[in-house]
Amino acid sequence: MKTLSNPKDLDEIRARIRSLTPDDQRRWGSMTVGGMVCHLADAFRVGTGQTSAVPAKPGPLPASMFKWFALRTPVKWPPGIKTVPEVEQGLGGTPPAEFSADLTELLHSLDVFVGRSAPWPQHPIFGPMTKSDWMRWGYLHPDHHLRQFGR
Repeated sequence: MKTLSNPKDLDEIRARIRSLTPDDQRRWGSMTVGGMVCHLADAFRVGTGQTSAVPAKPGPLPASMFKWFALRTPVKWPPGIKTVPEVEQGLGGTPPAEFSADLTELLHSLDVFVGRSAPWPQHPIFGPMTKSDWMRWGYLHPDHHLRQFGR
């Protein structure tokens, strides 16, 4: 399983982020590429505790079961997964500004996230997370959105 704890997987995500251009078009959803870049930076800031997010309302599955399925199975995350308002574009998420500056901020947020040490905050959807959980999420979340933009 790919994880940001693996330097090769981390390098892959960084390269895919760097390959983004302001002209990239989404394959699904409503975010622009600039909005997606800001969304990912916001989400990494939640993972480092720099930004807080109110826990999401429980879904049909217990959070621990949903977390296990999302992080431990080889199924790619599908389009249309709801997020929390603090990182959602058009609600509480950071609005895009200048693309290259936003991209630089995303890469900085990624580096801060990867360099974090314990304690780790709770994930607003998955609940308590270990470093291993966060590093797996840290690969899967950008992978999902990079695929959204063909990267």
